[in-house]
Amino acid sequence: MLQFEELRLELLSYKDKLYDLAEAIGLAQMKKEVSALEEQSADENFWNDLKNSQKILQRISTLKSKISSYKVLSSLFDDTLTLIELADDEEDESLLDECRLGVNDFVRELDTMTLTTLLSGEYDSKNAILTFHAGAGGTEAQDWAQMLFRMYNRWAERHGFKSSTLDYLDGDEAGMKSASVLIEGHNAYGFLKSEMGIHRLVRISPFDASGRRHTSFASLEVMPEIDDSIDLEISPDDIKMDVYRSSGAGGQKVNKTSSAVRLTHIPTGIVCACQVERSQHQNREVAMRMLKSKLLEIKEREQLDKIEDIKGDQKEIAWGSQIRSYVFMPYTLAKDHRTGFENGNINAVMDGDIDGFINAYLKMKANK
Repeated sequence: MLQFEELRLELLSYKDKLYDLAEAIGLAQMKKEVSALEEQSADENFWNDLKNSQKILQRISTLKSKISSYKVLSSLFDDTLTLIELADDEEDESLLDECRLGVNDFVRELDTMTLTTLLSGEYDSKNAILTFHAGAGGTEAQDWAQMLFRMYNRWAERHGFKSSTLDYLDGDEAGMKSASVLIEGHNAYGFLKSEMGIHRLVRISPFDASGRRHTSFASLEVMPEIDDSIDLEISPDDIKMDVYRSSGAGGQKVNKTSSAVRLTHIPTGIVCACQVERSQHQNREVAMRMLKSKLLEIKEREQLDKIEDIKGDQKEIAWGSQIRSYVFMPYTLAKDHRTGFENGNINAVMDGDIDGFINAYLKMKANK
C-alpha cells in the first residue's frame, strides 16, 4: 500500500543519521571504556582507594546509560520498520496510525539524542539547581514567579526527572517571592542552563479589578549541582550562617522548628538557603552544596581562574535583558529573544512544553 511504502521510505531516510549518531557519541569507544573500567573494578585492590573507586563506578554507570539509550533508539527504528513492512504485507490499514506514531517517536528521540551530543560542557551532565526570584511589582510578579516554578517542574515530569523543592518563600498575597528547586536527571544542567535569565509576562492581571494589562518580570538562575567528585574550597571565614523557622510550600516535609539554614558568602553577598530537610545539619549541607554550585557557575560564566576572583555584583542577572516574553493578551505567544523561536500555544508552554526553546538555543550555540 502506498501509505505504508511512504512511511517506510521516510523512516529509512533517517538510517544514515542513526549511524552517524553512533559515531558522534563514540559508541564503540564507550563500549571499550566500559570493558576496561569493569576490569579495573574486578581487581581485588579496587576498593583500597574509595574515592577513586566511586568515580570509576559512576563513570561506568554514565557510559552504560548512554549506550543503553542508543540501543533503545536503534531498537525503536528496527521495531517500527518491521511493523510497517508487516502491516504492508498484510494490507492492514488499522495499523497505519500506529506506524505513523512509531516513525514520529523515532524522529523525535533521534533529534533529542543528537542534541545531547552538543552538551559537551564539563558540568552539562550534572543535575541542575534552579533559583527563582520575583521581580518588582508585588503580587503580580510573585504570581508570575510561581507560574514559572510550576512550568519547570512540569518540564522535569515530562522528561522523567525528579524535582525537589529546596527552599520556598511565599508571596505576600499570592505566588512566591523566591524558591530553589533541584532537578535530578542526566544532562539536566546541560539542557536547562539555556533558561537562565529574565522572563517577561504580559497579561490582563487577575489581581486588577479594572482589568488592565500588566507586564511582570521574574529571574531564573541555573547552576550545576556540585557533588563530592568536584573539589571546591571555600574558606569558613567567608561564610555567615543564619538559622530560622521553616515556612512555605513544603507541606509535611517542612520542619516547623528553627532548622532552616541561610548561608551568606561574605565576599560576594551570595545567599543560599534550605529548609526542607529534617535537621539543621542536613539543611546546612544542602545550602553549602547550593552555594558551591552558584560560585562554580559564576566562575565558569565569567571565565575566572579562581573562586576568589568573583566580586559582588557579577552574580546579578541584569534586569531589562529578558531572554523570553510570554504574552497572554491581546494574543498568545511565547517568544525567545535570543533565537527567535516562538510557540503560540501558551498553555502548552506553561505546562512544560519548552523543548523547542531549549533545542533552538543549543543549535544556535553549536553554529556559532
